[in-house]
Amino acid sequence: MLYIVPSPIGNLADMTFRAVDVLRQADLILAEDTRTSSVLLKHYDINKPLTPYHRNNEHRVVTHLVEQMQSGKKMALLTDAGTPGISDPAYLLVRECIRHQISVECLPGATAFVPALVNSGLPLHQFCFEGFLPLKKGRMTRLKELSVESRTMVFYESPLRLVKTLEDLMQYMGPERECSVSRELSKKFEENVRGTLEEVRNHFKEKAPKGEIVLVVSGKNK
Repeated sequence: MLYIVPSPIGNLADMTFRAVDVLRQADLILAEDTRTSSVLLKHYDINKPLTPYHRNNEHRVVTHLVEQMQSGKKMALLTDAGTPGISDPAYLLVRECIRHQISVECLPGATAFVPALVNSGLPLHQFCFEGFLPLKKGRMTRLKELSVESRTMVFYESPLRLVKTLEDLMQYMGPERECSVSRELSKKFEENVRGTLEEVRNHFKEKAPKGEIVLVVSGKNK
């Protein structure tokens, strides 16, 4: 059995009762970063074996993990924050479990883009999740494609690249396109900045952003 367990995106109180119960019942917890997950487990007094599972080792360990689950072990997959599989490792292991007829259950819970999207004030009836834009190869091509997207768009971005990404979006979508930047969601210093791409760019040029960032951009008017 494999459980996909969402973890808080900042505030540890956002963990669900069910997620805590599943982690307590698991034989092994797979963690993107065992140090980060250890803080969460200690907070909820969960004492279970931890093993790393991340982008750098997932291809190497997936077969062994599947074999252990076939022998009867219950495993729970955690990433550093949010729901595994959303711009984080999970797909490969889930696919192999399904292929080997191992039960997979994904618990509902925290994911950063949902609160950022809802509190952006932009249309919610249709949207597309883009995750991180390509850093180099394919970046300009993707931006050109997205410049005519009519749905609201959701991106993840690092604080070091945010201003550059806003400037790239201005180039392809125009400085007047509406957007919202949410950072440090659910944490003490949560900030939501709304306005045009140019206004939000100017804000973060003056005040360097920190923490986890979700960028929401309105679609092109038809």
